[in-house]
Amino acid sequence: MSAGAPDGPVLAVRLDSVGDVLVTGPAIRALASAGRVVVLLAGPQGAPAAELLPGVDEVITWTCPWIVADPPALDPADVHALVDRLRDRRFAEAVVFTSFHQSPLPTALALQLAGVTTITAMSEDYPGSLLSTRVRPTGDIPEPERAMLTAAAAGFSLPPGDDGRLLVRADLLDAEVPLGGEPYVVVHPGAAAPARAWTAERWRETVDALVHHGVRVVVTGGPAERELGADLARRGAIDLSGGTTLVRLARVLADAIAVVVGNTGPAHLAAAVGTPVVSLFSPVVPASRWAPYAVPCVVLGDQAAPCRGSRARECPVPGHPCLAGVTADDVLRALERLAPRALHEVAGQRAEGGIA
Repeated sequence: MSAGAPDGPVLAVRLDSVGDVLVTGPAIRALASAGRVVVLLAGPQGAPAAELLPGVDEVITWTCPWIVADPPALDPADVHALVDRLRDRRFAEAVVFTSFHQSPLPTALALQLAGVTTITAMSEDYPGSLLSTRVRPTGDIPEPERAMLTAAAAGFSLPPGDDGRLLVRADLLDAEVPLGGEPYVVVHPGAAAPARAWTAERWRETVDALVHHGVRVVVTGGPAERELGADLARRGAIDLSGGTTLVRLARVLADAIAVVVGNTGPAHLAAAVGTPVVSLFSPVVPASRWAPYAVPCVVLGDQAAPCRGSRARECPVPGHPCLAGVTADDVLRALERLAPRALHEVAGQRAEGGIA
């Protein structure tokens, strides 16, 4: 625990999306290992993931105009309401977790106004008196390790036996998903930013190839992927897109042989349930930071493409060259590397008529 820090609840802050919250999971467990009550202040997109994390006792949801994608206009009354809410809770300590391109300082200002006196965060910029502990930014290390460095600077560490992998609460994986016992591969076509998305035609080709090789395919996705999911179902896939909660998605991913997915939240959810990932990774952010963490993974996509490091939401390069060159055959070869025995057994059983 940091010097002079209190023994009461600690406020963890992670205000962006599902994947961002999931990669902060090991650091959250470090906070909880000190025996403290951990309250997580999360954005509306990340809050469902916060509910999945071991060590989180309570989630407070707030839309942060300097963090969320498609931000609302800053409403002073809304900020003041958050400050009042946090002040009423009498938090004395907070650990602010951010990605490498985000500043924690506006958040730290709000926390100071709420009476939080001990604040730790990683900051590129000079923090003045806004932070009690400033962590200097590191190089291109994985985001879970970046968060752990911030937690460590606040005096928190993982308990013995915790290897720092991404996790979800084990009790949430008990619910049954009615897919039967036959092995399957998940394909998840959606991505929060178009610049990170593979084309619909490539997804069709991949499902065709998997079905042709005797592999059972389950399609997941949000409401925006319903039309594509229905198309893939006509090609032989099982379509779960459009109606899967994050908890149910975790269960579906946990039972999969592997998942084929872009750089988006479900890739990190797959890592959190220990499922191998074929990562269709657009280098608008570095794979060294954002590839699925501590799980078998094959990264596909040109990591030296001109969009590299741009953080673009819309592809800035005609033809989307970072992912356009990835083919269904590349995905099949990646799956062979990740789970060769499982795939061969499934294909063999189908060929022999052993699977209905």
